[in-house]
Order: sequence, then structure tokens, then C-alpha cells
Amino acid sequence: MSSNYRIEMKNIQKSFGEIKSLQGVDLKLKEGEVLGLVGDNGAGKSTLMKTLSGVVVPDAGEFLFEGKQVKIDSPKTAKELNIETVFQDLSLCDTLDVASNMFLGREPVKSMGMLIDKEKLHEKSREALNRLGINISSTKLNVQNMSGGQRQAVAIARAMLFNPKVLIMDEPTAALGVKEVNMVLELINTVKKQGVSVILITHRLQDLFEVCDRITVLYEGKCIDDRPIDEFTLETLIKSIMGVPEGVHAL
Repeated sequence: MSSNYRIEMKNIQKSFGEIKSLQGVDLKLKEGEVLGLVGDNGAGKSTLMKTLSGVVVPDAGEFLFEGKQVKIDSPKTAKELNIETVFQDLSLCDTLDVASNMFLGREPVKSMGMLIDKEKLHEKSREALNRLGINISSTKLNVQNMSGGQRQAVAIARAMLFNPKVLIMDEPTAALGVKEVNMVLELINTVKKQGVSVILITHRLQDLFEVCDRITVLYEGKCIDDRPIDEFTLETLIKSIMGVPEGVHAL
């Protein structure tokens, strides 16, 4: 039944001029599931996720959220469904502190509604960081002075601040050191335990085997493989990404 899935994307199509980026892609995601979305450059991964986050409106297809058909045609409608995205560029403001970045555009205000409630801003930010086990000494630190892993943690905490049901993560471990990668993977597992459904886009294939329950492979705008992580090896996953899977597995 559709209600078994938190999100379903059916026959999603998107073209940019003569380029057919998505050619009828299906994707399903359960509550508390971590799905690895992989494919070579140009396979359609980012475009597919941009349709789910409301940044790109598909030419055709439908979305079901918790069994009900929904329309996602803007980032606002996606957020109203509790779909949050951590983009590869993180979209952090270097000149602002941790708390200001976490609440950027959604700051708590004092009773008159004119001034930002700085005390509540930092209090709620600290609570969110602690809830995720993120070790950042002060919410007043400017993010420009932080490591790549800490910046990624702030972006994840910001996405988690408003209790998402679906969290999209685009290359969260890119350009990070080993220790920082492990920290981000631990964060993904923490988020999963809280019942959040996660879609992870990454070129670091080894990371998938650490956190994912299932992998979906896109190739030239089509889904060509979808199965539980334990049915893949690194070798078979690479072959699938290259467009030569052992067999097409239906969603």
C-alpha cells in the first residue's frame, strides 16, 4: 500500500531544452530509511532531488506523501511537507554565527514581533546541537572559522531544527577528512534513529555501505537498479553506475 511509504515519486520527467534529464523516474522511501541515490555525472540525481525539494518543477509525474497525492511546486511547499535539503554548497553565511545560520530566515522574535529574540535563538540552537550529539563549543562562533566537518554539521542541524520527515543530503562528505567523514556518517545514523527518512547523494561509494538501507541507481535519466544494500558489493555497484547492472530490480 502507498501508506507504507513516506514519499513516492512516480514517472518524474524533466527536460531542459533538448536534454532529457529525467525520463520517467520512480522513487520510494520508507520512514526511517536511508536511501543512497547514485549515478554518474549527468545521470539526473540532483535534478530529481531538486524536484522533491521544490526547486525544479517536473514536466510530468506525481508525488505521494504518506499515501496522499501532493503538489510540490516550490521550496515553500516542500518545507510545508517537512522536506528539508542540505545542498552541497551548504548555503551558510560565513559572517554569521552558528545560531544565526541555523535559524536563517526563520528567527524567533520577541513579543512585539520586531526584534530577534537572541537569547531564544542561541538556546534553541544549543538544544538542537545537543540532540544530535554535535560537539560545537559555542553557538556564537562564526562559521567561517570552522572546519568543513563542523560546517556540514551546522547545515544538518539547521535542516533538523524544524523536525523534517524527509532529509535530502547532497554530497555531505565531499572534501572532508576521514575523521570528519565519520562524524557526518554518525550524524546520518542519529537522524535515522529519530525516524527521519534520508536520501543520500554521494560519489563516496564506501559511505553508502556504512549508512544506507537501500540504493537506487540512475543512468541517463532513468532508474536502472533499486535493491537493498546487502545485495550490492562495491564491484556490482560500480558496474550498475556504469549502466551494466546484473539485472533491473523493480521498485
